[in-house]
Amino acid sequence: MKVLLQQVIINDPRSPFNGSTKDILIIDGIIVRIADSIEDADARTISAPSLTASPGWVDPFAHFNDPGTEYKETIESGSAAAAAGGFTTVFVLPNTKPAVDSKSQVEYVVAKAAKLPVNIWPIGAVSRQLEGKDLAEMYDMRASGAIAFSDGTNPIQSSGLLVKALLYVKTFDGVVIQLPDDTSIAAHGLMHEGIVSTRLGLQAKPMLAEELIVSRDIELARYTGSHIHFTGVSSPKSIEYIQRAKEAGLKVSCSVTPYHLFFCDEDLQEYDSNLKVNPPLRTRNDMMALRESLRKGHIDCIATHHQPHNYDAKVLEFEYAKFGMISLESCFAALHTAVPGLSPEQIANLFSINARNLFKLPGALIQEGQVADITLYEPGAEIIFTKEMVRSKSSNSPFLDRLLKGAVTGIVNGHHLILNKAL
Repeated sequence: MKVLLQQVIINDPRSPFNGSTKDILIIDGIIVRIADSIEDADARTISAPSLTASPGWVDPFAHFNDPGTEYKETIESGSAAAAAGGFTTVFVLPNTKPAVDSKSQVEYVVAKAAKLPVNIWPIGAVSRQLEGKDLAEMYDMRASGAIAFSDGTNPIQSSGLLVKALLYVKTFDGVVIQLPDDTSIAAHGLMHEGIVSTRLGLQAKPMLAEELIVSRDIELARYTGSHIHFTGVSSPKSIEYIQRAKEAGLKVSCSVTPYHLFFCDEDLQEYDSNLKVNPPLRTRNDMMALRESLRKGHIDCIATHHQPHNYDAKVLEFEYAKFGMISLESCFAALHTAVPGLSPEQIANLFSINARNLFKLPGALIQEGQVADITLYEPGAEIIFTKEMVRSKSSNSPFLDRLLKGAVTGIVNGHHLILNKAL
């Protein structure tokens, strides 16, 4: 396979070509030449105005529902959705049936994803059957290919269990991913507790439920000396706690979702069940504070929290709808629209470099002799996000039919070239 990326802007702060406009020739999955101009009549040529090449993007928290609920998503359809969103690497949740809590389940995901165009890394469960009681087979799962450990959408409630998990991963310098939510507080909460929830008459959950877990888990990370990563952080106070922990030298990191940056609780006034998520959408002031934290570099990376649901799980009364939305295909455009003005370096760090460093993934360097692991995007393009752009088996997205700024052109990942449009 020969691919010629013509006159692309290279956005890789670690590359000697960063910020320059070059031609990139890829042969059999390897970047063989980067120059001002390259001629190769046999190569598939890709060119577009303001086309930008970034190190392949990483999503550290997505649900592919396989095995068990494949009618919502499969590893294959999830991979297609990821490629459409510009992601060359995705970490998939263990919240499947059966759960990814053993060596055999990790090997199932690894084997099924082996030939797909996107690198799929399983997240191993912290607890057996995701019940939050006993540790799962963490060492065996690590040896079989688990990239990190988490109970996924089941926040770890037991301090004792989490301490054991943190001490366990310390032996191989691993990471525990935590969705911060104290489920004992407003267990039946449907949205953020505030003026809007009162007006709508919906059961609500306060930010305290998130902040308590963040505060507690930072202390557990301090005690164990291990790395904990908070995902889906939505509270400005949580970001403050995490930033102080970083300044104290603790191994603490965090990610946010694009939808917490784009929407707030005011958007729920039409009872759109696609906006029913956990942690819930916060107030407008909280959303703006989260955007500012992103600009200041207090947030390490973006996590889509891609959570597909079938029609019947979402199109019903708000109270009974499932939590979550699909987010892979719309992630970049949603972020780029919500937080305009991010520098190319910030985009590369948030979508790729920071996550690769945190989880010790290969570097995806845009340099001659390196394996091609590249995301192609057009930051200045405008799109209307339509159902035709969705590659997931589900379509539970509040972004449908919205005008967004920023378009993903495609990915080059080794021998795989996936484009969203003909070029």
